[in-house]
Amino acid sequence: MGIVDRVIANSVPAIPRPVVRRISRRYMAGEDLEEAIGTVRDLNKQGCVATLDVLGESTKDRADAAGKLEQYKRVIDAVVENDLASGVSVKLTGLGLDLDEGLCRSNLEEVIVYAGERGRFVRVDMEDSSYTARTIRIVLDMHERHGNTGAVVQAYLRRSLGDVRLLAEAGVSVRLCKGIYVEPREVAYKGFDTVRQNFVLLLEELMKAGCYVGVATHDEYLVWHALRVSHELGIPKGGYEFQMLLGVDEQLRRILVEGGQKVRVYVPFGKDWYEYSTRRLKENPKIARYVAQDVVGGALGLIKRR
Repeated sequence: MGIVDRVIANSVPAIPRPVVRRISRRYMAGEDLEEAIGTVRDLNKQGCVATLDVLGESTKDRADAAGKLEQYKRVIDAVVENDLASGVSVKLTGLGLDLDEGLCRSNLEEVIVYAGERGRFVRVDMEDSSYTARTIRIVLDMHERHGNTGAVVQAYLRRSLGDVRLLAEAGVSVRLCKGIYVEPREVAYKGFDTVRQNFVLLLEELMKAGCYVGVATHDEYLVWHALRVSHELGIPKGGYEFQMLLGVDEQLRRILVEGGQKVRVYVPFGKDWYEYSTRRLKENPKIARYVAQDVVGGALGLIKRR
């Protein structure tokens, strides 16, 4: 993260909540399902597919986890009823992992079966490194029983090559991203170039194994390498996909779509927008830079109107 990005990211806690809300509108699809469905519909018209995520991580009790389960069922129903090209992304802590692993497994399996019966895919999001081993284990188990289940691997984690090999051997679809959570050095690579190099290594490992990969990045260096590796291995367009966050580098998204690439957009929504937004603003340098541009642009607009 550059000096300017670091200054912006460290200033996030001081940004007033209403300002965070205004800024975050670009990066999330509102608080309710109807708004999210409208966003996915627009993305489909632009040639993109989507994955919907109900914001909110660790549940407080069993009733909270049951509520999140029902929310995901409503999301899946709405996607099917509106004939949209979208799957769902779920966090295991939202389904009760911190309460009881058995409860979490039961809730996750119910979501997966419900989605599978309706022809939809479930991506199990990765959280911080304290959950990585359990998440990989649960995904492998669910994938063995239900094919419509995918994993996420974070390229900055030192353990990820081993995880990739396990997932590749099982034929699991993998979303490969850099990683966003703050981790200690013994757990995660810290160098920008090192993380990039590990991303490419993991990408090559997955593609050579024949895995369907979601290349989740806004980094053109990594986009170029994904195109290179797919070309060298003879993987056709549609044999992998690019994945991007809602509202981030829409120009690159258009370039990829116009080039015939499959692009999936991560569409978060829900009432827990503040926690999601501040974490993204603090920990993602590219979003931090876009936020700075938004804030400066907004300030200049106010000055011009006066």
